[in-house]
Amino acid sequence: MTCQKTSHNFTKIAFKPLHTNLFNIVLLSIFLTIGAGKLYSQDTTKKATAIATKKQTDSSKTVVTNTGKSTTIIKKETDSIKKDTIKPQKAFLDGKVKYKAEKYVKIDQKKKLITLYDKAELYYQDVELKSGIIVMDYEKNEVYAGRIKDSTGAYKQYPNFKQGTNVVEPDSIRFNFKTKKALIWNSRSDQGEFKIKAAITKKENDSVYFLKGARFTTSKDVDNPEYYFQTNKVKFIPGKKVVTGLTNMVIADVPTPIALPFAFFPMSKETSISGLILPSYNDSNTRGFSLQNGGYYFALSNNYDLTILGDYYTNGSYGMRFESSYAERYKYRGNLNVRFENLITSERGYPDYLKQKIYNIQWSHSKDSKSNPNSSFSASVNLGSSKYFRQSINQANIGSNLNNTLSSSISYSKTFNSVPQVRMSLTATHSQNTQTEEINMTLPTLQVSVDRLYPFVGKDGVKKGFFKNINLQYNLSGKNSIVTTDSLFFKPQMFRNAKTGIEHTIPISTNFKLFKYFSASSSFNYREVWYTKTINRSYDDEQSKVVDNIVNGFDAYRTYSFSSSLGTTIYGTFNFGADKKIKSIRHVMRPSVSYGYTPSFEKYYDTYASDATGTMTKQYSRFEAGIFGAPGISNSNTLGFDLSNTFEAKVTDKDSTKLEPKKVMLLNNLNFSTSYNLNADGKTSLAWSPVRVSGGTQLFANKMNVNFGATLDPYAIDNSGTRINVYNIDNGGSLFRMTSANMTLNYAISSKEKDKIKKDKNVQSERNGGREDDLFGTNTDLNDSRKSQFSESEKEEDKISEFFNAKLPWDMTFAYSLTYGNNNREKKIIGNSIMISANADISPKWKAGVSTGYDFVQKGVTFTQLRFERDLLSWRMDFNWTPFGTNANWGFFIGIKSGVLSDIKFDKRSRTNR
Repeated sequence: MTCQKTSHNFTKIAFKPLHTNLFNIVLLSIFLTIGAGKLYSQDTTKKATAIATKKQTDSSKTVVTNTGKSTTIIKKETDSIKKDTIKPQKAFLDGKVKYKAEKYVKIDQKKKLITLYDKAELYYQDVELKSGIIVMDYEKNEVYAGRIKDSTGAYKQYPNFKQGTNVVEPDSIRFNFKTKKALIWNSRSDQGEFKIKAAITKKENDSVYFLKGARFTTSKDVDNPEYYFQTNKVKFIPGKKVVTGLTNMVIADVPTPIALPFAFFPMSKETSISGLILPSYNDSNTRGFSLQNGGYYFALSNNYDLTILGDYYTNGSYGMRFESSYAERYKYRGNLNVRFENLITSERGYPDYLKQKIYNIQWSHSKDSKSNPNSSFSASVNLGSSKYFRQSINQANIGSNLNNTLSSSISYSKTFNSVPQVRMSLTATHSQNTQTEEINMTLPTLQVSVDRLYPFVGKDGVKKGFFKNINLQYNLSGKNSIVTTDSLFFKPQMFRNAKTGIEHTIPISTNFKLFKYFSASSSFNYREVWYTKTINRSYDDEQSKVVDNIVNGFDAYRTYSFSSSLGTTIYGTFNFGADKKIKSIRHVMRPSVSYGYTPSFEKYYDTYASDATGTMTKQYSRFEAGIFGAPGISNSNTLGFDLSNTFEAKVTDKDSTKLEPKKVMLLNNLNFSTSYNLNADGKTSLAWSPVRVSGGTQLFANKMNVNFGATLDPYAIDNSGTRINVYNIDNGGSLFRMTSANMTLNYAISSKEKDKIKKDKNVQSERNGGREDDLFGTNTDLNDSRKSQFSESEKEEDKISEFFNAKLPWDMTFAYSLTYGNNNREKKIIGNSIMISANADISPKWKAGVSTGYDFVQKGVTFTQLRFERDLLSWRMDFNWTPFGTNANWGFFIGIKSGVLSDIKFDKRSRTNR
């Protein structure tokens, strides 16, 4: 080793090779020469070597030390006046370089090359490079990586180049650390849902790539995709966009006529980006040709978005939809849909010409309880035209079509942590019958309740006995009720007949034990009702009829009532022996007797003349038209009887390793209830009310739900069907006359293990007024046909099956309903129907489903739908067909599953016969 002082007043250090195994020391010398920082190798260094330089001047000196793990240059200044006038050359590496290789690391100082072979790895700043072979030229500031061959001649250990979040897997790569440029051969990269492969890729900088001979696909296997888009010229900006030249779609390696002179693919790193939504073509015999579901998607922020969609038919029909979803983590989430359609059927001048406007508003909102435990806000709104789901050009929701009710609810509640605690809630409700088109709304309902007070409880807080359990509450209920029709909805007329009232109740109650085995309770209820409107009923001579005149002004009535109950629980066990299969049966009975008394409030009743002569008078209450009704004119004095039963058995477990017997529920409930009127006179009112029997159980490992009920009347009827004060048994009949009975069976089975038989709920269908099961078929929202008709909750590994040991999932839902009527001795089955829905994977790629049924009373097939679906890897194809009925229709769809390419599809559907 020699040291030479140069004329530039700095020390130049030159190293001679000491030993071939000391490549770490040589490597350190190289980086000291070119001004690099620190270069680390994971190989073990040899004996620590100390290197001292010749003193330059009396004012400065440089000391180089080696600790055995790293090399450090320390420059000490002794004179602040004398300084080097020549600026040192800037290092081409601005950070640490880490590398390793399994087979060997070779350093060629003459060619300035470092070669890493076999499982080579190189780390520098945000660059991570792994490959079979890596060659680093530290003079040109370049690195090269490529594949290597195994003993059979096959290539292995392909390069994996990662910079930041971008990952490229090429055949080989050349990269310049200084310019950040790269040349990549056969690169493979994932960008969101896209997989990109290019023959040659040129990296200009961190944000721009140019690709030649590229293919884009959403297929999992980019080297052998089932389809791809082929293009020769591409400008690629990672995480933002791809702009291409002539682009051709290739399916199964066969070029298709589908080509574009240029293409643009958005690739934002955000969860969603704004963009156009291309419409789909359709045609109708009654409305002509159409473009449907075209519009624009606005990604307004990370918390909310907006989708605007439209339809247009050549006969003038059109539709608009505004859909928005919003959410803020740990606070709330929801969505809002507003739909409007102007429908024209046939042509003007034809007898079947019809023009109508329909709309639908849906809003759901839920608040995270953790954001504020003392208050909550929720909304579930589904209102609009009663004919919307029957006439919509963009819904194929049979469940909603067959359902007769739309309902909504918006509620806000708050709890005040006072003593006593006070709870308040505001609720707006809506109920709409789509057949009669009648709408009932409450805007709003105010509920205020004060927590229970125990005035006789001592300081010890013990509530025991009759007096200490006496408690009282205060409840307030204020309502504003509106009853209107579909045609008057949102118009001023709907508010004219609104009913407003406030109800105050103060219940006082207590409970206690009686004779050790009986539980008794008593309550007294005070009720006061305020109205702002009452009626004055009289006979109008001009109209020749009885009319009600509205009287504006405050008015109120007050009532009270008393009730008490007494009940107990009786246990009985029937033992059959420890050696029997059925070891014992346990019967639990809960009988109870209740008494209720409400006096007559005749003081709130007046009389009016019911004819022009005035001789005939009738009674009425001025509060009859109020929202809370009127007080009773007759007193109520009744006894109630209830008996509930449960039956449970202990049986020998099939599992011989189990020591304890297995419990089996025979009957979940078997209830009997009736009442006796103590004020009955036997003429205008009968003493006993019909006995209501109801029960239910679960069979076949709790997979079948069985519910039944019957009404048993002890009294006979006359020829007109009126109940008379003669017991049925005294009239030549049985003890009880069954006036009605019903039974329902629901059975759901599946190939899934254990009790995992419940399918994912069709939330959209249920929110639109449909059913959560698919007995009426699956809901098809034509806005997005990419969604499967079947449950997609299976794991990916469950979908892949071997040919000889295939696991083909299936499920079936079965419902049976039977109704018997005998109210007027008709003894008739008035309802008897069965419905079945089944879905099955007939192969690992084919799914099929059917929903059908039969009505034995009407003697006809109920709603029937056939469903088929084919998994085409990156694509999906489905076909559904409703062969007959008013909802007869069919639909065919084939398209790419990926949301990025959702516009590449063929969607053809017929219109329903509505």
